[in-house]
Amino acid sequence: MNKACRLDPGLTQVIDQVGYPEPRIRKPGFSTLVGIINAQQLSTKAAAAIWDRLEKSNRGAVTPRKILNRTPTQLRQCGLSARKISYVRGLAEMVLAKDLILEGMETLTDSGVILELTKIKGMGRWSAEIYAMFALGRADIFPANDLALQTAVQRYQKLCSRPDEKQTRNLSEKWSPHRTSVALLMWKYYGSATLD
Repeated sequence: MNKACRLDPGLTQVIDQVGYPEPRIRKPGFSTLVGIINAQQLSTKAAAAIWDRLEKSNRGAVTPRKILNRTPTQLRQCGLSARKISYVRGLAEMVLAKDLILEGMETLTDSGVILELTKIKGMGRWSAEIYAMFALGRADIFPANDLALQTAVQRYQKLCSRPDEKQTRNLSEKWSPHRTSVALLMWKYYGSATLD
């Protein structure tokens, strides 16, 4: 974070206001990808409740084989939508067929990781970037199509309107190669808006 502050001293004021963000580290692999798919377009609380039921249904470990051994009805009872059931079952099939090798992802470039993960039905760029940040520990990722990040960047830059994905990505360039830590700070800054 200190390196990012050297690139943009204004970030220091944000840290003074909201504090340092907590790291968000996830174990790489199938379970984390399912968790990311589950969390798409849901509140943190709703996603956590569904995930809790999914883990209980799978007796702790969410694995490709266990997902495929659950019927769509059983997965729906956990709270997954029909579309997300299709996505996680498709992901499970890809992993078991070795059409997706998750173990070698850490050797890929950031763009290579994103390219590989967006081949999965239901995994768009945002989901791939979240996996790269939290499961692979990539330091220079900024999910520019995230509405909370766009709103935080608007507030931080004192812009009249919320920047779109392209504008947000361009604005984030000044924080490279430390964009992941800035994204974490911007999410915290966005969350602090309700405290003002």
